[in-house]
Amino acid sequence: MKNLVLIVFVCSLLQSCTSEKKIKLNFLDEFVLADSIPFQNSIIGGLSGVDNANGAYYFVVDDARNPRFVKGEINIKNNKIESVDFKNIVLLNDTTTSYYKENALDLESIFVDAETEEVYFVGEGNINKGKSPTVFKTAMNGMFLGDFVLPKSFKDTKIIKHNAAFEGSSKSIDGKGFWVAMEGPLNTDGEDPTFTKASSPVRITYFDKTTKKATKQFAYQLEHITKPAKGDINLNGLTSILEYKENHFFIIERTYQSGYGSYGNIVRIFDAVINKETTNVLNIDSLKNSAFIPLKKRLLLNFEDVKNHLTDGIIDNIEGITFGPELANGNQSLLLVTDDNFQVYGKQLNQFILLEITHQ
Repeated sequence: MKNLVLIVFVCSLLQSCTSEKKIKLNFLDEFVLADSIPFQNSIIGGLSGVDNANGAYYFVVDDARNPRFVKGEINIKNNKIESVDFKNIVLLNDTTTSYYKENALDLESIFVDAETEEVYFVGEGNINKGKSPTVFKTAMNGMFLGDFVLPKSFKDTKIIKHNAAFEGSSKSIDGKGFWVAMEGPLNTDGEDPTFTKASSPVRITYFDKTTKKATKQFAYQLEHITKPAKGDINLNGLTSILEYKENHFFIIERTYQSGYGSYGNIVRIFDAVINKETTNVLNIDSLKNSAFIPLKKRLLLNFEDVKNHLTDGIIDNIEGITFGPELANGNQSLLLVTDDNFQVYGKQLNQFILLEITHQ
């Protein structure tokens, strides 16, 4: 009898394991905002990161000459984005501290602590000028509140590639910290993605809010480039990250290639997981010279597959991801936003993308 009970238990366990549903993303809608909209003595554009907190959306503007963030509202009904309305612009020009003047605030990502209403930023710095990447927080009015200690791997600007430093960030599910992701590999870690498969790991770091220090770090392998080259620029990097379950992330990789005009982007979203086997690389100086196990990853969505739903078949420079509202069917939504670079490199779109999270 005991053996029969054991067999039934094992069979039940195996069935539950094999029937575990995988997460899936469905495209719902696209909304394109007009470019170069004047607003409060500024221009709407360069939206490089987005977060949803306390019923509002917060966008960081990638403009090193005039660092700022924008608060707005997004009206979503019947699985459609009906409107995007901006309410306020906050400049980072605090005069009570020298932090803003001493650092290069090339801001790339933003999130807001819903309880304290503190605003967190990550930026790439300016590697060519010897300015380190930044992780810091402000009050809602832009007043500087404090920064976070960078781990050893990010303190030497000589091993960081220009425009490939801190790019994405995400609140942690436990609420005790947050994650910061690099766009490209350190010089000591791996090669930039090319058309051949190679090791191109980027570091994803967990910062503790209390100690203001990094406590763990993991490696995520970028995909190689799949579309033939036409111009001189061929790059792929991590542009955004969102933790949706403990140690489970949505990660956006964006390939950009010159020579294709408005069709130079390949944007893919992956499901990436840290498990017991994933190597904590916080104290590893060089991933080129060390064995490590990266995050497990699985492709969820390639925008090449939904381009018929997009304006002129274009997927633009997706750099922000956050949770949207719960949909009428009870499923969670995601909202993505593009950085149009203020049209400096030619015609681009202020594109907002609505996705649905399902399970299969």
